[in-house]
Amino acid sequence: MTDQWNATGVNVSMGSMQSLVTLVEETTFSISEPNGDILQNSAQGLFFRDTRLVSRYEIAVNESRLEGLGVSSSEPFSAVFVSRPLPPPGGAPPTLLVTRARHLGNGMREDIEIRNFNDEPTYCSLDIMLYSDFANLFAVKEGRAGDSGQDISLDTNEDRMVFSFRHGAFSRGTGVKFYPLPTRVSRDVASFEVIVPAKGHWNLCIEVHPIMDGKDIQPRYTCGSPIENATPSERLANWRKLVPQVDSGSQSFNRTINRSVEDLGALRIFDPDYPDRAVVAAGAPWFMTVFGRDSLITAWMSLIFDSDMALGVVQTLARFQGKEVNPRTEEEPGRILHEMRFGEAASLSLGGGSIYYGTVDATPLFVMLVGELLRWGMAKEAIEDILPNVDRAIDWIERFGDKNRDGYVEYMRQTDRGLKNQGWKDSWDGIRYADGRVAEPPISLCEVQGYVYAAYRARARIAKVWGDENLWQIYSAKAADLKERFNRDFWLEDKGWYAVGLDADGHPIDSLTSNIGHCLWTGIVDEDKAGEVAKRLLSSDMLSGWGIRTLADSMGGYNPLSYHCGSVWPHDTAIAAAGLMRYGFTDQSVEVISSLLDAAERMGGRLPELYSGLARSELDTPIPYPTSCSPQAWASGAPLLCLRSLLGLEPLATSGEIWVKPVLPPGMDYLKVIGIPIAGTRITIDTDGQNTSVDGLPSGMEHRTGFRMVNQNLD
Repeated sequence: MTDQWNATGVNVSMGSMQSLVTLVEETTFSISEPNGDILQNSAQGLFFRDTRLVSRYEIAVNESRLEGLGVSSSEPFSAVFVSRPLPPPGGAPPTLLVTRARHLGNGMREDIEIRNFNDEPTYCSLDIMLYSDFANLFAVKEGRAGDSGQDISLDTNEDRMVFSFRHGAFSRGTGVKFYPLPTRVSRDVASFEVIVPAKGHWNLCIEVHPIMDGKDIQPRYTCGSPIENATPSERLANWRKLVPQVDSGSQSFNRTINRSVEDLGALRIFDPDYPDRAVVAAGAPWFMTVFGRDSLITAWMSLIFDSDMALGVVQTLARFQGKEVNPRTEEEPGRILHEMRFGEAASLSLGGGSIYYGTVDATPLFVMLVGELLRWGMAKEAIEDILPNVDRAIDWIERFGDKNRDGYVEYMRQTDRGLKNQGWKDSWDGIRYADGRVAEPPISLCEVQGYVYAAYRARARIAKVWGDENLWQIYSAKAADLKERFNRDFWLEDKGWYAVGLDADGHPIDSLTSNIGHCLWTGIVDEDKAGEVAKRLLSSDMLSGWGIRTLADSMGGYNPLSYHCGSVWPHDTAIAAAGLMRYGFTDQSVEVISSLLDAAERMGGRLPELYSGLARSELDTPIPYPTSCSPQAWASGAPLLCLRSLLGLEPLATSGEIWVKPVLPPGMDYLKVIGIPIAGTRITIDTDGQNTSVDGLPSGMEHRTGFRMVNQNLD
């Protein structure tokens, strides 16, 4: 059986993603037809904590299937499906209309209303066909889900159906309640026979309860309770009240930012043991769980909107930081997890989750984010609580991350069940030489060395604020030494770019990739090389017109429709744009940001996880990757990082400064952001590109005009 974090199976076809409806609330999500049905033997279903609780949910009215007429969804976890019974061939249009108001949260509530537009009462039979196969999320996603019928039982009584599954000590159940009660229940079909009044309606409410190890979990939306009082509705309403408001001269930009903010609100999950602690999940529908790298990068991108979420991310990751050496899960002392899952082997907290640690970059990114929180004015007490975890993370970087003691952090999986590649390009063929050969681990990635450099800088900054001069000097020296060696060993003078990595023999893996944009972002690039890096990122073989390709189209192995070898990832492009801005390449950064925003506009304001690297001159619209998560965390965060880059915003609360120097892209004649959270208060930045005001600064903080340059001491 394929291991859950090393899946190599082909993703099952789900039909047209444009036609399916996905709803999500924390670890509950559903995928259904436009009429609301969940079809058996498909990748659809109602899922909870990585298990499919409902694999079939179909409605027939008067023995006819429902024809979907429209779907309305104003919340990520709710939708109203409008349909009617299919008319018989050549028959009169039906006079019945069916609406299904679905609400997700620890299960599901659905309110079904049948309206009769006839002038006389109408008989109506309603059959609800249900089944639960309790398939693992990954088995569903990869088309491996089979019916484990002998392990599934169905019990019925007068008010509910209960599907149960047991495999060893693992047990799950699905309880379905009906209000009012069915006329009869026959196996997995609940039937109702009613007379719908003339010009009237008939209503039914259904609750679906998860049953975890014998414990019945109450759905967040229950029949008879006001919808607006449920926890998901209240949380989203509070999120909308607190997030900054963005207004600009570009309606397309406004729409993209608003869509990103809504999606990030939907992607938050909350630890049952710390219900006020929000953590951003990686993406819907398949990755509604904690991911080290994804959650950290998304939290960084989202600081301009919500620093508390970033704090929740580092607190949660610190809670599950590695403590022992375990080759199967690749846990090591101080290591930050890669992925948490809630499936059959689950036994830990955060709702029950098993953890895999096989990532090389989450640990330095963790230290980076803690240092960045300090720069944004996070309370010193919050940083102090997590400082031991920061030092354990750095100890992992130096002890376990650099296994061959060459001064660079590299990766190599510890068993054949782990991820072969453990950077952000973690597909099996994601790291290649320029001639197309796939590189074999151990590999020292260029961007990971940049993350380590930034982590050293962050630890030095923390030491400086704490008044530890000796530690400040130690980590400043470590950062300087790494930067010097990196620019010597990774730079390809004859090509004008950095190697994507060093192989087991220390030889450069010489392909031109987007990874070099991350090096700009972290500041590890020498200034005398930055111009050449910027030139390469903006070259026609890298910039598609919709963003920066992961692999240049001039390289061997390039495929614009691949996962990491020529596709465009929005977060990757946004990071490169931030790096360009950091080094003062303003025009180039704006060009890259504009390409990304154009892609968002063509896709209705929502950027998917990744899309094709085909040039804009070849195709006038970006093509999403078939199994992209949407919404996906760092794709949703990418426009927010672009917003920060356009504002030229760098808060330095530790030195009482905030640097701002906005630049507006073509078509945007003003930009105003109200309520940016900095140092315990909220500020407003208003600019027309020439004149800029910054209002609401906390006492003792001064506004500085200028871009953050790498040769400025801004720590």
